[in-house]
Amino acid sequence: MQASDPDVLICGAGPTGLVLALWLTKQQVRVRIVDKRHEPGGTSRALAVQARTLELYGQLGLADAALEQGYAAPGFNVWANGRRRGRIPFKRKLGELTAYPYVLILPQDRHERLLADRLAELGVQVEHATELVRFEQDTGGVRAVLKEADGIERVCSAKYLAGCDGAHSIVRKSLGIDFAGGTYSRFFYVADVEAEGPPMDGEVHINLDRSADFLAIFPLAPAGRARLVGTLVNDRPDRIDTLSFDDIGANAIDKLRIRVGRINWFSTYKVHHRVAERFREGRVFLLGDAGHIHSPAGGQGMNTGIGDAINLAWKLAAVLRGQAADALLGSYEAERLAFARRLVATTDRVFTLATSAKLPARIMRTRVVPVAVPSAARVPAALRFAFGILSQLGLHYRRGPLAEGAAGRIRGGDRLPWIARAQPDGSDNFAPLDGMRWQVHVYGDVRPELAVWCAACADRGPALRRFEWSDACGRAGLDRGAAYLIRPDLYVALAVPGGDPEVIGRFLRDRLIAF
Repeated sequence: MQASDPDVLICGAGPTGLVLALWLTKQQVRVRIVDKRHEPGGTSRALAVQARTLELYGQLGLADAALEQGYAAPGFNVWANGRRRGRIPFKRKLGELTAYPYVLILPQDRHERLLADRLAELGVQVEHATELVRFEQDTGGVRAVLKEADGIERVCSAKYLAGCDGAHSIVRKSLGIDFAGGTYSRFFYVADVEAEGPPMDGEVHINLDRSADFLAIFPLAPAGRARLVGTLVNDRPDRIDTLSFDDIGANAIDKLRIRVGRINWFSTYKVHHRVAERFREGRVFLLGDAGHIHSPAGGQGMNTGIGDAINLAWKLAAVLRGQAADALLGSYEAERLAFARRLVATTDRVFTLATSAKLPARIMRTRVVPVAVPSAARVPAALRFAFGILSQLGLHYRRGPLAEGAAGRIRGGDRLPWIARAQPDGSDNFAPLDGMRWQVHVYGDVRPELAVWCAACADRGPALRRFEWSDACGRAGLDRGAAYLIRPDLYVALAVPGGDPEVIGRFLRDRLIAF
């Protein structure tokens, strides 16, 4: 390899590839990111940016920029057969759980521009009209043949290749990795509209209908603009490419009293549910839609790809810096493949419930769910659980290879709980985590031996962060005086009651992680 060759070649410049490039570049890893599209995407199916993604974006100062570009939907509403049956006000009910107690609506094209602009500020440009033709790998690296914008094929050598190239991934196909799953029988449409009516109030609305005429409404502004996502009535596969908004059937739209004044964008599509057999082969990784695709239920797809990218980025950086053995990279597949399988199974059940014409599904969506949602909204624990799933705050790696111990209600593999005013200046306990390095958090008094151990390896090891104990810490499930070893991606790796540093040292040595 030449000095100018990248450490990581990234194929695909959607949100997943761009986030991977950003997080690697911020950690001084040399990247090259290519995309076969001649220009950034101008339309968008993905809209929802979940709370966990925004928490992770805080590491690069991207959360505030995303909020400026998007719209924070303050509530979620469930309708059944044209009647509003329940509402969940996110901010009022969930303000102690996260700094972002809502769903941020940020169209993917605008989202990609934000990420690409931030990447350009760090000195890396996306190379459009550049297509991966083929590649080979050995123990020393990857040799990829790229067809560049001038039509000439050139070789790029890299230490690793990241396939972020979507559902039709050339990386996955070249590796011969099975992409098992299926395709739902129903066709779906998306339409960005300007309209009037009760659901055009700046909140998220889901209508569940006995006729399986599913409709979801995602606000694009505080009022009057929204994206409609729904099922096509009387599906006609032979006409799918020529259908217009007038062909979709207005049953659910009319029931919700939506009066569409203008259609700014309309598209139809089929929904698939598939998960790759594996996410890694040697020095090549699959991320995002290249590794998993599923129904749009819950707005999880783009956020899951971004989670893949951040999970892999810190591990690649550690291995490339010589701070961890290659075994650390094995934890990427162990953690993210397990999550992808659970997610696809969950969204499949939700999607089937919302769209199936069978009697049990009709009863569930028109009689059970409309009663259960408002009831759950009145029970704080149930609401936090439901929002944790939707927002991915509840995602954990408890069964993964980088998880151990328990202190309070927090176990190794859990997301670090967010404490709003954890520091004397009023800032939260996530503020010190922007350095993308391992840390040790203690809430309450620090064991003297732990302070000495952290000070001895301050230049290379986990930084010690102490926070005053408060009632909020107890409500969040933290244990007073325990030591929590925090990974660079804001997850707890190890929880140690009493804060014994020897336990932390052994944990790191066993996993061949050094500093």
